[in-house]
Amino acid sequence: MNQKTQTIMNDDIRVPEVRCVVDGGEALGVVPTSVAKEKANEMGLDLVLISPSAKPPVAKIMDYGKFKYQEEKKKKEQKKNQTKVELKEIKLSVKIADNDISYKVKHAREFLEEGKHVKFRVFLRGREMAHPEAARAVLMKVWPMVEDLGTMDKTPRLEGRYFNMLVLPHKKEGK
Repeated sequence: MNQKTQTIMNDDIRVPEVRCVVDGGEALGVVPTSVAKEKANEMGLDLVLISPSAKPPVAKIMDYGKFKYQEEKKKKEQKKNQTKVELKEIKLSVKIADNDISYKVKHAREFLEEGKHVKFRVFLRGREMAHPEAARAVLMKVWPMVEDLGTMDKTPRLEGRYFNMLVLPHKKEGK
């Protein structure tokens, strides 16, 4: 259910009495709903039902617009402080040549230096599925080339037709 449809306030409150609290900490106690509405109108604020399932329900006298604004501001701040993890995928094959491995590892090293996660994938085609250890061998050939920049989060494992290995960058000091 949407937050907007859940908030019951002012004339929508249909219970005979509420436990009323004023924004700022002052408690008015259990009062008839009409008295709480009058008090909110006198103060130029809204009467918002906070806990409708309590006995008696709890209502708060507050500036609802200001409250919503503060909530949005908090959400934006939390979103801003989140760290976004970028995952780069390097695709390899069982029959890859050594110079191709070194070229792909060069890119993987750049990604790890930038703090990005790198997923190495070896796709098994047709009859290669009969020998998945060949794909594991390719990943184990790649690992020594990147282990100084990262840590292996997931050991090489078979997932469907892919053999995957996830490498995370080392944590930088000062973060």
